[in-house]
Amino acid sequence: EGHDVKKLRFHGGVNGIAQKLCTSTNDGLPKDVDALNRRQELFGINKFAESESKSFWVFVWEALHDMTLMILAVCAFVSLIVGIATEGWPKGAHDGLGIVASIMLVVFVTATSDYRQSLQFKDLDKEKKKISIQVTRNGFRQKMSIYELLPGDIVHLAIGDQVPADGLFVSGFSVLIDESSLTGESEPVMVGVETPFLLSGTKVQDGSCKMLITTVGMRTQWGKLMATLSEGGDDETPLQVKLNGVATIIGKIGLFFAVITFAVLVQGLVVRKWKDGSHVDWSAVPEGLPLAVTLSLAFAMKKMMNDKALVRHLAACETMGSATTICSDKTGTLTTNHMTVSVREVGNPSKFANMKSELHDSALKLLLQSIFNNTGGEVVMSKEGKREILGTPTEAAILEFGLSLGGDFQAEREAVKLVKLEPFNSTKKRMGAVVELPVEGGRLRAHSKGASEIVLASCEKVINSKGEVVALDDSSLKFLQATIDQFASEALRTLCLAYKEVQGGFSPNDLIPESGYTCIGIVGIKDPVRPGVKESVAVCHAAGIAVRMVTGDNINTAKAIARECGILTSDGVAIEGPVFREKSQAELLELIPKIQVMARSSPLDKHTLVKHLRTTFDDVVAVTGDGTNDAPALHEADIGLAMGIAGTEVAKESADVIILDDNFSTIVTVAKWGRSVYINIQKFVQFQLTVNVVALVVNFSSACMTGSAPLTAVQLLWVNMIMDTLGALALATEPPNNALMKRPPVGRKGHFITNVMWRNILGQSFYQFLIIWKLQASGKSMFELEGSDSDLVLNTIIFNSFVFCQVFNEISSREMESINVFKGMLNNYVFVMVLVATVAFQIIIIEFLGTFANTTHLTSHQWGACVLIGFIGMPIAAILKLVPV
Repeated sequence: EGHDVKKLRFHGGVNGIAQKLCTSTNDGLPKDVDALNRRQELFGINKFAESESKSFWVFVWEALHDMTLMILAVCAFVSLIVGIATEGWPKGAHDGLGIVASIMLVVFVTATSDYRQSLQFKDLDKEKKKISIQVTRNGFRQKMSIYELLPGDIVHLAIGDQVPADGLFVSGFSVLIDESSLTGESEPVMVGVETPFLLSGTKVQDGSCKMLITTVGMRTQWGKLMATLSEGGDDETPLQVKLNGVATIIGKIGLFFAVITFAVLVQGLVVRKWKDGSHVDWSAVPEGLPLAVTLSLAFAMKKMMNDKALVRHLAACETMGSATTICSDKTGTLTTNHMTVSVREVGNPSKFANMKSELHDSALKLLLQSIFNNTGGEVVMSKEGKREILGTPTEAAILEFGLSLGGDFQAEREAVKLVKLEPFNSTKKRMGAVVELPVEGGRLRAHSKGASEIVLASCEKVINSKGEVVALDDSSLKFLQATIDQFASEALRTLCLAYKEVQGGFSPNDLIPESGYTCIGIVGIKDPVRPGVKESVAVCHAAGIAVRMVTGDNINTAKAIARECGILTSDGVAIEGPVFREKSQAELLELIPKIQVMARSSPLDKHTLVKHLRTTFDDVVAVTGDGTNDAPALHEADIGLAMGIAGTEVAKESADVIILDDNFSTIVTVAKWGRSVYINIQKFVQFQLTVNVVALVVNFSSACMTGSAPLTAVQLLWVNMIMDTLGALALATEPPNNALMKRPPVGRKGHFITNVMWRNILGQSFYQFLIIWKLQASGKSMFELEGSDSDLVLNTIIFNSFVFCQVFNEISSREMESINVFKGMLNNYVFVMVLVATVAFQIIIIEFLGTFANTTHLTSHQWGACVLIGFIGMPIAAILKLVPV
């Protein structure tokens, strides 16, 4: 806790702590199940205590706090008092109890929806926290879940890893730890033998090491911090914020009309001395918008999980639907990330040496020493006795190449003493190692490996076919550069291996030399393009989404892969990071829209490109990446899509969506779901505004002209239920279709309520208003209604017709432009269930809840007329879609 080095020394240092924990810094904990279980009981598990889940009744209580429901509750109370006082019990209580029942129905439906959503997010959060890490236990290096870690375990960390528990540095090189998540300090902390403390929740910014776990779970510093914090509230998505504004405006308009309607009715009450308290209409405030957004996003998140996309932030669903640009990493996203060394030019600057027999012994010895010591990977034996290669795909390919040449990983490692290792750095584009050669009198040798152009530029000599070191003359240099270009044109990733004899001593604190090297050889690594990537890129282009490749690779390799994927076109630009950096602001304005490939890019280049696309060109930018160097660009983007399996924890933490299968095709699926969310909310808003306009105009105009409103409070609450909760369930859960990817993206400045929506809303509202007004004016003669109950029967017919207008309008709202609204309807079981439930409840309300809902029994002829009136709205909606806007 206090980073007390004196106390650590008192306990015998790291080795003393290891002895007290009954573990080995080489072999880890022994495989004794009983002992491991006792250790877990003693030290606890490596999990943080989660905040207790809210019960269903808490969600009910929260739903009751809605302002509209509070207003309705007051109305219900007033209605009960006035009704009982004027008409007695139980007749006078019908309206008040009806409002109470409607409130409870809305509350329980809302609470159920929110409760289920909270359970869903909990499941998704568990999925997000499934992190594996390399651990040595019982002498074998293996992958384990961070939840299985115990004090005494030996964990292997590399760049981008998150430290899984508190512990101590055992061995390693150049370890820099980002402790900003814990301390807030932006400067990284150097960890080594002198300062060996590693804290849970921090991230490895550079280097690699072995650590001894000392504390897990809630006893770690991160655990103690978490115990003092409570989880933050749910953030509203940008679309929710926008739609809450729409809801507020509509609510104010509705409230304004409701107040005027109420005033007109009260005046009529005073003039004509009527005592009818059932005409108070407060149901105009539309609550369904936020519910529809939440339902649609939650539904999309769940479905996207099935499509191998884990959504970490709710807003990512809708944002991806507006994406205009995807800046994609190459390795592992567009390619398979399964690399093999295909060709190599080693020890001979005049011809290819592809076989072990063609290599001179001295060249082979240097090559194997470079491969097995200048690496972040390892060759280990599994528990089953099989040889396993651990490390990045590139490292694995090089190590596999070394093994194929007859090399022995352990023997090569034991033959030298590793003095310093600098892991691959995305800025330098190379990695280095310094080894001591005990059998040769303790001589020091530096090895370098990395981007061919960069490492070759640091070389002054080369090994010839006889294994001799000769000067790197112009002809040899030209041949090697031609080799690099040839490999790159064949879409091979090229790496150069070099070495240098270090004179004058070397300490671990010194920098590894960057010049004066001797070139050992160049290898070409093949990483095939993923199946389906070309088709997915074509889908993006058809959808108006520009795809740009941003990679650290050689420009020729990048261009070859980009052409194969369909990213680089004849009018596109491929540029290198260093050239991009030199451009002026004016040049960037002209250049950036044309850039399709950026090679040799640094993290800053990616960040700059994304920032310019967002701020200067107003693009909605999605960025993919799997490494620590991608984090700045992921942070800058509107949406980050980290690659799940190969991705570092830093990349995952920076991302909004984690692609669990590392596949570019999945990104297209995410975009499709995002568009589906956006258009589903538009469908719902179109449907809801139609209901709102008709309900307001009908009740307001009727109250002004006749002194009574045809739709009572309970009936309007039921309509409100149809257009809010049930409408949201039906329209917000429509699955995506391929047609969504054949239209341009909305972008940032697109209007949410489009001209198409206004055409549909106003046209459908006009029809519904006319039909209800006609029924009010001449409904009695049309249906030959007479007697004392004629007004009640007519109002029931009007209410029933109005509801069936909404039922068929809901079907028409499935498509805002297409006439065929039935396509795929039966595949959406939620939509079908909502329609069936709406009709079933409507029958119950009309036929069995007469006094409660101010309705009465209707004949089959009257039922048929109501259904027909509603159905006629569908052909009218189809005709409206033919009107150009």
